[in-house]
Amino acid sequence: MAGVAMLARSLGHQVSGSDRGVYPPMSTQLAEQGIDVRDGYEPSHLADTPDCVVIGNALSRGNPLVEAVLDRDLPYISGAQWVAENVLRDRWVLAVAGTHGKTTGASMLAWILEYAGLAPGFLIGGVPTNFGVSARFTDSRHFVIEADEYDTAFFDKRSKFVHYRPRTAVLNNLEYDHADIFPDVDAIKRQFHHLLRVVPASGRVIANALDKNIDDVLAMGCWTPVERFGPGAEWSAGLLTDDGARFHVRHRGRDVGEVRWELYGAHNVDNALGAFAAAVHAGVSPATAAAALVSFHNTKRRLEIRGSARGITVYDDFAHHPTAIRATIAALRTRVGGNRIVAVLEPRSNTMRLGVHRATLGDSLREADRTLLLRPGDLGWDIDAVAASLGGRGSVHDSVAGLLAALDDELCAGDHVLIMSNGNFDDLHARLLRRFSEKRP
Repeated sequence: MAGVAMLARSLGHQVSGSDRGVYPPMSTQLAEQGIDVRDGYEPSHLADTPDCVVIGNALSRGNPLVEAVLDRDLPYISGAQWVAENVLRDRWVLAVAGTHGKTTGASMLAWILEYAGLAPGFLIGGVPTNFGVSARFTDSRHFVIEADEYDTAFFDKRSKFVHYRPRTAVLNNLEYDHADIFPDVDAIKRQFHHLLRVVPASGRVIANALDKNIDDVLAMGCWTPVERFGPGAEWSAGLLTDDGARFHVRHRGRDVGEVRWELYGAHNVDNALGAFAAAVHAGVSPATAAAALVSFHNTKRRLEIRGSARGITVYDDFAHHPTAIRATIAALRTRVGGNRIVAVLEPRSNTMRLGVHRATLGDSLREADRTLLLRPGDLGWDIDAVAASLGGRGSVHDSVAGLLAALDDELCAGDHVLIMSNGNFDDLHARLLRRFSEKRP
């Protein structure tokens, strides 16, 4: 929604918004754009009588502002529909969808098009480091969008990405998530099928070749040419280093470009293949796409190094699903070797709080040398069992202060602290770095 606000501002609208607990990087970005963010959901925020209220999917009936909008009969629309009608119309939309990798893949794709001189507009759920903003409106025909399967709004229960009508659609992967709105993985497959229904026959679907759920979606009906990425597929990677920091991109078995970049991890190589194939469909040469990835910097909050103190390196990562947690730890392991990885996890997402992933969470953390888990006050399942499954290498803490104290006791030079949450984790990263910076040697 911060990106939607920025797009509206770029189109000449006076924009303000309401939210609770806004934190960086979005809060900083909105302030830099001069967009007024009002704390909370007081009906008085509508005193200026806006021409249109754009409502995000986090708000539902019972919210004071939502009720005020309905009672006063103010014009309202969902964020996804507003973008579709005001930004995406008459543009070549390139959408990156999937349970994992949407933000990174969309950021890569936007940068490749930018490097190729196409100056794309974009709307991305994080902040791409190469651009410094999460959204941009340009005169370009091309627009890159992170295509989320979450529902659109309290009055529109379709997935947001159905509104976008892409010409190029990347399907990274598909797993069960968003348990607060989807009863099972088949319900998510149905929404991905609805996405395929709006991709034109003259477009392109770029699909993960190793994902069985994606195969099921394609089998439900696809009217668009499909290209696949992964081992043995049209687009594949030949790793030149084990950590994925250097690899060849292959198209139908022929090397078409070499990438040497600052990223690492098999999941990022997959993200790159999807973005690479989508960019080529938009007319970018493989050589240009490869050169663009060399200068790509990872999105904020994706294995982002927040700082070092006393020889301890602290990372911030958005991972909040077992598959993403496992991939993130594996990627970090390829980089730090035998040094200790201390994983710190906040089970904050709706799906995690409902306990849907409690059976697989412990296994996803197993490659960390030590794991500290935060127990939110409203968690409805036994997180101690996850810690117990780690064979003495896990512990549960009831507060961020408790986590800080435990980390203070056991961290030593050479450790790598991987902090994972889809929230700001009460600014744990900065507090930890500050504590160790102030400690005596």
